[in-house]
Parts: sequence; C-alpha cells; structure tokens
Amino acid sequence: MDDQDALSATKPKLGAKVSQVATFYHPRTWKEKGLWWTLGLFVVTYLVLVLVLGFIWSRSPGDFDVREIALEAANNDQSKLVPGYVTAATAIHTAETLLHKPGGYLSNDVTPPGIYLDNIPNWEYGVLTELRDLVRAMRNDFSRSQTQSVEDKDLQIADPQFNYDSASWILPSSESEYRKGIDALNRYLARLADEKAHDGQFFTRADNLSSYLQVVEKRLGSLAQRLAAGVGQTRFNLDLAGDPNAHQSTPTPDQTQFKTPWLKIDDVFFEARGYTWALLHTLKALEVDFSSVLQNKNAVVSLKQIIRELENTQAFIWSPIILNGTGFGMMANHSLIMASYISRANAAIIDLRNLLLQG
Repeated sequence: MDDQDALSATKPKLGAKVSQVATFYHPRTWKEKGLWWTLGLFVVTYLVLVLVLGFIWSRSPGDFDVREIALEAANNDQSKLVPGYVTAATAIHTAETLLHKPGGYLSNDVTPPGIYLDNIPNWEYGVLTELRDLVRAMRNDFSRSQTQSVEDKDLQIADPQFNYDSASWILPSSESEYRKGIDALNRYLARLADEKAHDGQFFTRADNLSSYLQVVEKRLGSLAQRLAAGVGQTRFNLDLAGDPNAHQSTPTPDQTQFKTPWLKIDDVFFEARGYTWALLHTLKALEVDFSSVLQNKNAVVSLKQIIRELENTQAFIWSPIILNGTGFGMMANHSLIMASYISRANAAIIDLRNLLLQG
C-alpha cells in the first residue's frame, strides 16, 4: 500500500472520530442525557481546559537579544543606537514581556487557572523588582548629569507607575498602570534618539553604573540568603560589625535560626529566577551602552563573567518540582544550586564595582 492509499484509508477513521465528538457535544445529546449529565460534561471540560492552560501558562519566557530588540525599536536605524538606547529598549521589552507572555500578567488574577498558579506570579515579582530598580536608576542616575540637575519628565512618570501594587486587579489594575509606565519609557526612548530634543539624556559614567550595581549587590545578597535558608541556617548577628559606634533600634540575639517554610521554597526559587532573568538582559544592555567605560576600566571580561553566571540560573529545570534535599544528601537541592550561582555573580559584581571606582 502506497502513501496515497494509506492516506485514503485514514480519512474515514478521522471523519468517524470527528463525527463522534460532534455528536457527543451536540445540544440534542445534552437534552437526551439530562441536566446533570450536561452539567457534568461542562465541569469536566472546564477542568481539563483549566489544567491545560495552567500547564502552558507556567512556562517562563525565554531569552531575547537586547541588540535586536533595540534595532527593532529604532526601525533598523543604527544611527539611533545612542548611549542608553539599548538599556531603555530592554526595560520596555522586559515590561511588555510581563504583560504579553502566555497567559498575560498573572499576579493579580482572581479566576482559574491564574489564581492557583504561584510559580509564575513569583517569577513576575522577581522581574518586576529588577525592572523597578532599573527604572529608578535611570531616573536618579543615568539620565542626570549631577545631583542638582532636573529629573527627566517621562522617567519621573515611569518610576512610580512600575511601583504600583502588583496584585491590584481592578480600579485601576496593575496592567493599566504598568502600561502607562511603558508609554512613558517609549517617550523617553524617542527623545534619546532625537537630535533636536536635547532634554532626553543618558550619561554613561562609571559612577552611574557603580550606583546601580550597588543596588544589585543587595538584591542578590538577599536572594542568596533566602535561598540558602531552605535547608535551615544558624547565623551570627553581623548587623553592627565593623563600626564600634553603631547602634540599632531594638536588641537582637547573637545567633538566629533561619529556615524558609516548606511551602515557600519554590516561591523564593522562582522569584530569584525571575529577578536574575531580568538582570541578565539588563547587564547585556549595559554592556553595549557602557562599552567605552568598561574598556577604559579593563572591566569588559568582568561583566561577561557576571553574565555567564546569570545564564546558569536560567538552565532548564528537569524536575517537575523544586527539590529541597540536604546539602550533601542523595536528592538535589535546587535552591542551594541557585544560591551558588547568585553568590558567584554577586562576588563578581563587587569586584566590578571596585574596578569602576578606581581612577
């Protein structure tokens, strides 16, 4: 039997299956079977649909090329890729990814399947945290020449818009406020590449980049500690270390036990995965915009190593759940592995900041 004959033999079988499904869902069938059968059919169909959508929506977005995104925003005009253009375009694309990925923005969903999904909403919160830090740095540092300079009018709008409540679902919704922030960033991006608009600026200086990386240090340090707490830790109190004249509001014990609740382990993991995903693309954009500064400080390789460590945090997860085995046990501990990559990236960022601050 050749391929044509096999295809001809398959068609009747396929037509019969389609006919059975059509008959099964025909209103006449519902009437014959009764109300409860019809109601049960709708419930089962709805549950299957919700489960399938939940599986699809639980996949986090992949990487993107920051230079291609910038060129697309510039309509393939290389002359528009002025300092800061790639970074601003990356911030816009990161925000748009939050709103337009499969399932859209899920952190404020009040209906299934979004309401029962927690991994992606935590991933979204991590991305949002890095986006907020970047836009704040653009407003306070990158777009200003000195402390007495005037803030950029659009970044002044974008900053509070992205700091709006991430779980608001109505009047106004989080999405509507974030769209206003995206619109403001798009206006800033247009002024950056407009030679006639002298008020759109992005200053690529070593001190500006160092100020932003200082915030990144604290974020990564906190995430590494929270991830490591999945197996429980006893930590010494270092709050006042290094300054004999320092004081704190209330006394704390010399040693404290930290342990992330079992149900929160995957939440912390995906928040870290979301933050590092956004940070990875931001640093790739800064590598382009601050290329001359990095070369002058002989720090290009240092930034590339940070990017390499962050790329490891986005590796494919083969396990269907986030495992929390002991440090030297038989089962993997995904949180400790993530904490290792983040800690190495954080140490490299500290070294990079030292290079930037040197004369």
